[in-house]
Amino acid sequence: MAVRTLERSYLLRDGDKIFERPQYMFLRVAIGIHGPKLMPVLETYDLLSKMYYTHASPTLFHAGTTCGQLSSCFLLPLDTTSPQGTHATLSECATISREGGGIGLSVTQHPALGETRKRRQSHGITPVLQLFDASLAITEQSENKRPGAIAVYLEPWHLDIVSFLDMRRNRGNDAKKGRRLFYALWIPDIFMQRVRSGETWSLFSPGDVPDLLTTFGERFNKAYNMYEKNAKARREIPARTLWKSILECQIETGGPFMLYKDAVNAKSNQQHLGIITHSNLCTEIVQYSTAHETATCNLASLVLPSYVTKEKFLQTNKFDFDELHRVTKIVVKNLNRVMDVTTHPTPAAQLSDTMHRAIGVGIQGLSDTLIALDIPYESPLAVFFSTNVMETMYHAALEASCDLVDEYGNYPSYTGSPISHGQLQFDLWKRPIQDSRYNWTELRERIKTRGLANSLLIALMPTAMTSQLTGCIEGFEPMLRYAVALLTDPFLLIEPLPWVSNIYTRRVLSGDYQMLSPQLVDRLEKHGLWSNEIRLKIMAERGSVQNIPELPDKIRQLFKTAWEISPTKVIEHAAARAPFVDQSQSMSLFVANPDIQKLTSIHFYAWGKGLKTGMYYLHSRAAAEAIPYTIPINMLKRNEDQRDRYKGAEERPKQDLINCDACTA
Repeated sequence: MAVRTLERSYLLRDGDKIFERPQYMFLRVAIGIHGPKLMPVLETYDLLSKMYYTHASPTLFHAGTTCGQLSSCFLLPLDTTSPQGTHATLSECATISREGGGIGLSVTQHPALGETRKRRQSHGITPVLQLFDASLAITEQSENKRPGAIAVYLEPWHLDIVSFLDMRRNRGNDAKKGRRLFYALWIPDIFMQRVRSGETWSLFSPGDVPDLLTTFGERFNKAYNMYEKNAKARREIPARTLWKSILECQIETGGPFMLYKDAVNAKSNQQHLGIITHSNLCTEIVQYSTAHETATCNLASLVLPSYVTKEKFLQTNKFDFDELHRVTKIVVKNLNRVMDVTTHPTPAAQLSDTMHRAIGVGIQGLSDTLIALDIPYESPLAVFFSTNVMETMYHAALEASCDLVDEYGNYPSYTGSPISHGQLQFDLWKRPIQDSRYNWTELRERIKTRGLANSLLIALMPTAMTSQLTGCIEGFEPMLRYAVALLTDPFLLIEPLPWVSNIYTRRVLSGDYQMLSPQLVDRLEKHGLWSNEIRLKIMAERGSVQNIPELPDKIRQLFKTAWEISPTKVIEHAAARAPFVDQSQSMSLFVANPDIQKLTSIHFYAWGKGLKTGMYYLHSRAAAEAIPYTIPINMLKRNEDQRDRYKGAEERPKQDLINCDACTA
C-alpha cells in the first residue's frame, strides 16, 4: 500500500510516467531543505530513508520542485471589516488550498441572520459557508494530490449555531447544506458549566457583543453575564437542548470537532499577542491569527517504532530515548530550514511565519511501539511511556530552539510571552515537573537568558497520509492501521470492518486495501498459534481477538482494537502528554454505539482534564456490517437469530469511516 500511495501522491511524474523512486524522493526533500550544505543533506536523507521521522505531506510533495510551498497548516479569520472582506478571505483560502495547505477558518465574527451592519441586513453564516464549500469543488490542490479542505470554527453563543450544526447533516433542506466543509466548535467553559447545571443558554449576534470575541476565561464569563443582564440576547434556549443537537450531529456525521477556548488561551505561549479564536483543519494547531496575519505551521512527525531496539542478552525490546532526543533536535533544525526556504502563499502567511516561527513536531506509531514493547494500551505503564516520550521530545525541542538563537535570534514576538518569563508548557498546566529525567531547571534558566527561535514546538497531528508510507498506526491512536495486505484467497472477507481492527479495508486515494496486523501474526507464530483456523476465527470475529479462547490473555490485552479500548483511556493518555504539548493533539474518539448519555460522559471527562482539543473525529460502528459470505458459516458461531440480522445488511445505512485524505501531516 505504501508503494501505491507513493505512486499516487508523492513521487514526481510526467503524466502517467513516474520518474522518481522513493529514495530519490527522500534525497530531493533533503536537498530542497538544505541546498548545497552536504552534511545536513546526508543527515536528513539518512533519517528520512530509515524512517526515523518524516516531513508532512506538503514538504514531501513540493521540496526541491518549482512549487516551493512546504507549510502544512494555515489559520485565518473571516474578514468582516468590509463588504469585500469575505471575498478577500475566499481568495486567500483558494490560494492556500491550491498550493497544498489545510485551512482552519473562524467565522464567529460574521453577523448573524438579521443583524444590520452599515445599513445592510445580514443573511447569516449559511450562504457564506456555502460559498467556501463551493470553492472547494473548483479549487485543485497540488495538482490534485490531495483534495482541498477547510474546517470552519464557531463559538456556541452565535445566533446561527443551529443552522451551522445542520449544514453537514443528512436530513433537512439540501439548499442549506455545505458538506465539503468540516465543522468545529470553539467552546468556552461557561457553556459546559451551563450544560452541567441545566441552565438557560443565550444566543447573541456578534455585533451586539464585541467583548465575547476578544476575551476568554473569567473576563469572558463576566462579559457574557453582563450582556445577558443588558438584554442583548437574541434568543434563549436550554443549554442541554443545544448540547443534544451537537451530540446528535456527532453521532450522525462524526463532527463537529470539539475544542475548548479557555484551555487553549490559558495554556498558550502566544497568549500575550491576543485571543486565539480557532484551530486548524486537524485540531492540533492553536495559534494567534488576525485578518492581516495568517497563522502558519510547518510539521514533521517522529516514527516511534524506529526507536525500538533489541536488548542484546535478554532478547527483549527496549526504547531508545537518547536517540529520540537526538533526532528531535535535528527535526527542529530542519523545520526551521523549511521556514527559510518555503514560498509563502500570501503576505499574511509570511508575516506570521516571520513573527512567530511556530513549528509542530509530532509522533506516529505509538500503538505499534507499545505492542513491540509488550505494553497494553490501557495499562498505566502505557500512559507512563507515552508521557516519557513527550517529555523527551519537548525537552529536546526546547533545547534545539534555544541553540538556534545563535543563527536566528529570538523570534520577533518573544518578548512578553510566558516562556520569556520562564513559564514552560507544564507550568501553564500548573503541573510541576521534577528534574529526574532531564534538568528542567537548568534549561529554564538558559531559555530565560538566551531566548528561543520558535514560539511553539510540539503538535500531535493525525498523520493520516504519511503513516501510509511508514506502515505505522496513525499518530497516537489505538490500533488503527497496518500496511500489510491480506493474501488473496477464497476465504477473504468480502467486506471486513472499516479500518479500526486487526483486519479491515483501508480506503485511500490510491484505492481499497484489505489489511491484517503483522504484529498479531508474528506474535501468534512465536507462540505456535498461527493457523488457517485461527485466521478464520479472527475474520469471523471481524478483527477482534477478544472472544477466541485459544489465545493467551496477554495477546488479547495487547491487541485490543480501538473499539475495545475505553475512550476514557485515550483521554487519559492525552491528558498525561498534554503538559509537554505546547500546541494541541488531534484526538479522535472511537465509540461503538454512541448515545447522548455516553457522549456527554466522555466529553465532560475530556473537558474536566483540561484538554485543548476535546475531540477531533467521533468514529462509530456501522449501523450494520456486511456478512462475510466467504467464511464457512460454522466459523461464525452465530445463532439463527444473529444470522438473520445480516440479511439485507447491505441495504441498511452505515456511517462512512474513511479517514480524511486532506490531512496535511
